[in-house]
Amino acid sequence: MNKFRKQDALDYHAQGRPGKIEVVPTKPHSSQRDLSLAYSPGVAEPCLEIAQNPEDVYKYTAKGNLVAVISNGTAVLGLGNIGPLASKPVMEGKGLLFKIFADIDVFDIEVDSSEVDHFISTVKAISPTFGGINLEDIKSPECFEIERRLKEELTIPVMHDDQHGTAIISAAALINACEIAGKDLGKIRILINGAGAAAISCAKLYISVGAKKEHILMFDSKGLLHTKRNDLDEQKKFFASDKINYNSLAEAMKGVDVFVGLSKGNMVSQEMVKSMAPKAILFALANPDPEISYQEARAARKDIIIATGRSDNPNQVNNVIGFPFIFRGALDVRATQINEAMKLAAVYSIAALAKEPVPESVNLAYDTKNISFGAEYIIPKPIDFRLISTVAPAVARAAIESGVARFKITDWEAYREQLNKRLGLDNKLIRTITNKAKQNPKRVLFAEADHYKILKAAQMVRDEGIARPILLGNAEHIRAIIKENNLDLEDVPIVDPRSEEEEERRNKFGDLFFQKRKRRGYTLFEARKIMRERTYFGAMMVETGAADAMISGLTRKYSDPIRTALQIIGIQEGVKRVAGMYIMNTKQGPFFFADTTMNVNPDTQNLVDIAVLTANSVRQFNIIPRVALLSYSNFGSADGEVPNKVRDAVAILHKQYPGLIVDGEMQANFALNNDLLKEQFPFSDLVDKKVNTLIFPNLASGNIAYKLMQEMAGTEAIGPILIGLKKPVHVLQLGSSVREIVNMVTIAVIDAQAKR
Repeated sequence: MNKFRKQDALDYHAQGRPGKIEVVPTKPHSSQRDLSLAYSPGVAEPCLEIAQNPEDVYKYTAKGNLVAVISNGTAVLGLGNIGPLASKPVMEGKGLLFKIFADIDVFDIEVDSSEVDHFISTVKAISPTFGGINLEDIKSPECFEIERRLKEELTIPVMHDDQHGTAIISAAALINACEIAGKDLGKIRILINGAGAAAISCAKLYISVGAKKEHILMFDSKGLLHTKRNDLDEQKKFFASDKINYNSLAEAMKGVDVFVGLSKGNMVSQEMVKSMAPKAILFALANPDPEISYQEARAARKDIIIATGRSDNPNQVNNVIGFPFIFRGALDVRATQINEAMKLAAVYSIAALAKEPVPESVNLAYDTKNISFGAEYIIPKPIDFRLISTVAPAVARAAIESGVARFKITDWEAYREQLNKRLGLDNKLIRTITNKAKQNPKRVLFAEADHYKILKAAQMVRDEGIARPILLGNAEHIRAIIKENNLDLEDVPIVDPRSEEEEERRNKFGDLFFQKRKRRGYTLFEARKIMRERTYFGAMMVETGAADAMISGLTRKYSDPIRTALQIIGIQEGVKRVAGMYIMNTKQGPFFFADTTMNVNPDTQNLVDIAVLTANSVRQFNIIPRVALLSYSNFGSADGEVPNKVRDAVAILHKQYPGLIVDGEMQANFALNNDLLKEQFPFSDLVDKKVNTLIFPNLASGNIAYKLMQEMAGTEAIGPILIGLKKPVHVLQLGSSVREIVNMVTIAVIDAQAKR
């Protein structure tokens, strides 16, 4: 499980601009005319139009894409009743998820009221602002009454995600698990441990998809819900059993087909799992610690299908699979509510998606080649980009067919295309490669471990399961920095190349280095002596398999660790040179820039080599490279050293690499603007191809371009990524931030996975 320390969490929320969300203008606002249109006097015109026709509010304002995430802080995560103010970080976080998964804007609203009528009247009073309302972290049983009344009294979608989110995802999982296990939904016996908002909603939705109420038993903290108890509210009474009054959870669990845990960790033993019916289904959904761990349940019996709420186990029941896309579909047809038909549409679309072939990007993220429908894949992964174009249309169609839509979609293919375009693609690559790294973390050497930022990054990648760090340097000095900064790295090995303990290995490495460089001016004495330097010792650890990758360069000249890596590790077979690549993480998706750090003035063949090397690296991220070779001219519009060599390089690439999508020479604006390229040069091989890889004619242009984008456009730059070495050695920018170091370690792990 990932470790998140108090200070890490506080720093994340406090550093830079406090909080996690901001309001960004969507219209020009630089001139006086813009401001006059945005506000007075121009704003009067849409106001008058809306006054005449209220539906025009969706045409002239952001209402149609704006959701309120509203809480009174009475049941926040596992923290309980901490109040509205303390709930705000959670509500901002929910807003962030809405935005990144479904491009829905959010205002978080924290209401200082735990009284039902007052809370409802407050929400009703502000409801004209919003296209939908997501109720969040409101305690039971009040949450049931609040949602029921708001759904009745408002004409916009209202959903309490704590109730319905888990219900929708787990119902989809239940349908698929029963199919795999060969069980009939109408005959299965279900035991639910927990009787809060989520549990009640889950049980009701299970009935809607085919389970029988009389086959469901439910426990709360006091035991089985039974008709003889006099402490049950109306919601619990609905599921009170009038049959056998089991004395314990263990007793009730014997012979049941399905166990659903919505309670707290470690409530279920292996013996209890063994007592369930054959081919049992177990959803242990308590977080962060499930009722029984995935590993313990699997060890108890092999025929069981298990889901948990954790990302490090198969079958993660995560609300983010549902709520962003349910609201997306509801907003897009201006639904007056989220009704049972829409929830069921979400259930069945999620269940069906798990049976479809899994995209390579998802396989890549989980470091596998063939995720497929089965006991360890009963619901889609949260990072599956198809969710938005699968669930949202299903919900929208159900809204139309059930009569609660005020806008009807007729061209569903166009709608799905619009949904896919909505997603900001700037963070998908990082999420994907991070997931992939975590599936098979590698040993990464940190050559400058006597620096706080390096140690902080090492702690983060260790805690998140991205890599297994090895710290290189003076052990006493490193431990002092760890202690001074309260870092947790006690279990991380420290290797000191200058220590007596490393003398034998240092001499062995020196001997190996001497064999490599004896005809390049090194004596045996010099070869052994130079192994006292961390970059040389570290590179030799990678070369000999004592580590899988190395990170260096935070405080050194860029050329120093590269020279060392070339001398010790060398370049890949069939590769003539190394190159430097940056990933520019933009709203339009990732762009790959090369060469930005290595080759000062490449000739024609060098450009060919760099283009091929970069394309191969892009494929490593499971992205098809679409390559533009850049110049100051377009397809022969000018002559000169630069356009001529670029033009010749493209001709060679077309001849020798016919499968590569590549063209040039061209100016950058034509490479990035498809309409412009199509209009002026319709013959280009890159028309309608969406260029993602840019090869620059020399180091100056590449280096200047990525730094301009980084500083002026605020684009996140990941790199420099060294491409062409036999084994992974990556060099940081001087003064890299902790986040940049973590990104580079992630790249190094992916590189090591590929090279093995």
